[in-house]
Amino acid sequence: MTARLHLGLIINPLAGLGGALALKGSDGEALREAVKAFTPEQRRRAEERVRRAFKPLRDCLPEITFSTWQGAMGGQLLDSMDISATIPHETQRCSGKDGKLPLGTSGADTQRAARSLQKHGVDLLVFAGGDGTARDIFDAIGTTLPSLGIPCGVKMHSGVFAVSPEAAGELLEQLVAGGLVGLRAQEVRDIDEQAFREDRVRTRYYGELMVPSEGQYLQQTKIGGRESPELVAIDIAAWIGETLDPESLVLVGPGSTTATIMQELGLPNTLLGVDAVHRGQVILADADERGLLKLLAEHKGPAEIIVTAIGGQGHIFGRGNQQFSPEVIRRVGQENITIVAAKSKIAELQGRPLLIDTNDPALDAELCGYRRVITGYDDQVLYRVGRL
Repeated sequence: MTARLHLGLIINPLAGLGGALALKGSDGEALREAVKAFTPEQRRRAEERVRRAFKPLRDCLPEITFSTWQGAMGGQLLDSMDISATIPHETQRCSGKDGKLPLGTSGADTQRAARSLQKHGVDLLVFAGGDGTARDIFDAIGTTLPSLGIPCGVKMHSGVFAVSPEAAGELLEQLVAGGLVGLRAQEVRDIDEQAFREDRVRTRYYGELMVPSEGQYLQQTKIGGRESPELVAIDIAAWIGETLDPESLVLVGPGSTTATIMQELGLPNTLLGVDAVHRGQVILADADERGLLKLLAEHKGPAEIIVTAIGGQGHIFGRGNQQFSPEVIRRVGQENITIVAAKSKIAELQGRPLLIDTNDPALDAELCGYRRVITGYDDQVLYRVGRL
């Protein structure tokens, strides 16, 4: 069974409307008053740009699940495109269901929508707006959920937006097709609108969002040569070594890439087994399921599983690491699973998903979706995980 991409959509219906009024932005009460005189067509600027972005997805809609906010914040656009979407019940307090512009829509509404859609389990949050919207998205989710901006605002100094609505659509299409779409932390910047209206440009770093970047890897390897798995494994290991929480109980699965991680940590490794690490020491080598469950029951802090994919097959659970039983995985929590693999190993799958076969169909279904895969030093991609 192929995993479906679960997209969340948030539209800031005020985005970009201040440009035609020479307001230098779309924040503030002046805009809210001015747009009351706009025609419905003028008010749909952001909607129409999202429509352009989603046009390339027509042929792959069966592979996508949508969730959004009601009315002008997403629901009415998807309705007009005959795209089915789930709308969380928290939207009931939002206006705009009748197609009118919800002039009460604020940054707080955007933040509430983002948090709700994250809880709803979306793989990628697509938002339409400008720098102010990006700032609200950052305040809500930070780097905990991949997100992508469709450029609709007056000012867009942030690096979290696609270069055009069509570019956003092509990137999403590539993601659904199983292409190597990298994830990268990009700056959210915002400009002081009051200073800008006084002809003073004052922009500042606000934060970062984790954004899909263009997946150019396959073309580069055809031109520039072949990736060295050994060097990539060292890069992955160095990154894991720098970011690992010493207080976490880390369960390291079998494989050559994970063996390199253990070597980076200066620890002995069971190449074809599972080792448990805590505070820089191997506390259980070549552990079985019972041993792992005992450790998890005794450990009071966070826990993490690190796994890699089997070359050619793409399995991350259920082949050679059955010590990670359904109960072990549930005890650790699926949000605490780290997948590591060289991009060349993922490229060998030719768009097929990474696979899961835990012998628990319900758990397999829960684990399906789009997940981050660490592919180098501070380098990761968003890739499908599915089941046969």
